[in-house]
Amino acid sequence: MLSFDEAADLLRQSVPPLREIADVPTLEAAGRVLAVAQRARIDVPPQDNSAMDGYAVAVADCSAAGTRLPVAQIIPAGRVGEPLAPGTAARIFTGGVIPIGADAVVMQEHCQASDGVVAIAQTPRAGEHVRRAGSDVAVGSEILAAGQRLRPQDTAFAASVGLASLPVFRRLRVAVFFTGDELRMPGEPLPPGAIYNTNRFLLSALLQRLGCAVVDHGQVPDDLAATRQVLCRAAEDCDLIISSGGVSVGDEDHVKAAVSAEGRIDLWKIAIKPGKPLAFGQIRASAQEVPFIGLPGNPVSGLVTFLTLVRPAILSMQGVRYAPPQPYLLRAEFDWLRPDARREFLRARRTVDGGVALFTDQGASILRSAVWSDGLLDNPPRQVIQRGDLVRYLPFVELLD
Repeated sequence: MLSFDEAADLLRQSVPPLREIADVPTLEAAGRVLAVAQRARIDVPPQDNSAMDGYAVAVADCSAAGTRLPVAQIIPAGRVGEPLAPGTAARIFTGGVIPIGADAVVMQEHCQASDGVVAIAQTPRAGEHVRRAGSDVAVGSEILAAGQRLRPQDTAFAASVGLASLPVFRRLRVAVFFTGDELRMPGEPLPPGAIYNTNRFLLSALLQRLGCAVVDHGQVPDDLAATRQVLCRAAEDCDLIISSGGVSVGDEDHVKAAVSAEGRIDLWKIAIKPGKPLAFGQIRASAQEVPFIGLPGNPVSGLVTFLTLVRPAILSMQGVRYAPPQPYLLRAEFDWLRPDARREFLRARRTVDGGVALFTDQGASILRSAVWSDGLLDNPPRQVIQRGDLVRYLPFVELLD
């Protein structure tokens, strides 16, 4: 078996990155991966403007508290006023452009206005409450780096410098299929021995959350010829193929043999619990080889291997600058006295007092453990955990996007 780190490196290094780039409207770019770094085309703010509702003045005209100045003009946001005449003030609102001749804004709470005259109760300093042009963003500076998945605040930032569209990588096309004659879809009758196909919902949702275009080939019978056929169809129009189930060593587990017949297997067993039987290889297509990943059929095994091994490979294909999630060190509120020889990912949940607890049943088929949990404990091989020890906790929120 490969170690977890060896398997993770192999997957990330063996998948080809996307090359095709498309310009999409900035309004529709959130969630996409930026292909080219972006620079500001203007200063933000474009002119000196007021950070407060108040009065724009020349500091030289306000040498003493109580100075009274006639209000010569009103400058709301979005309007450029006239040059400020010496010895006058301008009523100005937040975002209003500082008029020529003014060098400070006195907030309205420090002023008293009556009959067109304002009394300045506090002597201002030069530059006070003035947002300088370019103080947020200077023209020509890099505002967004290539390889980042664009968040709502990123697209808003792009819009603030006038970028109407952004160059992003196209969506990764991922084919999925699910093996097992025992599988049924919710809403169908459930005869003895049958189970509902939870992995179809799990895998599709995980891929969609990463911004992938999912091509669902549905359920495939436990049959070698049928498995080979779906692999060939998927390889013709997708960038990555992922299967669920059929990668173990039973007589009805045909995925490994099918992949070997239509391509090759590069990896099969990993020293990880849950999720040891994970397959990785390549499927021959007419133009190129297409990466294949076979997830184990137990739902928790599929979830854990996807989050820890498959997700980083997908991010690499999408062009995302990948950085491994950094675990939090939390206090164990449990004993784990019989660790496995493999690296374990245990379903866990933070407690109200800053510790972390384990779900009582860590079985690979217990999907309820993943619902109860809010993260995983990353436990090294053969590592005993005693109550009070610091353990490595990975929150789901940092493993899903």
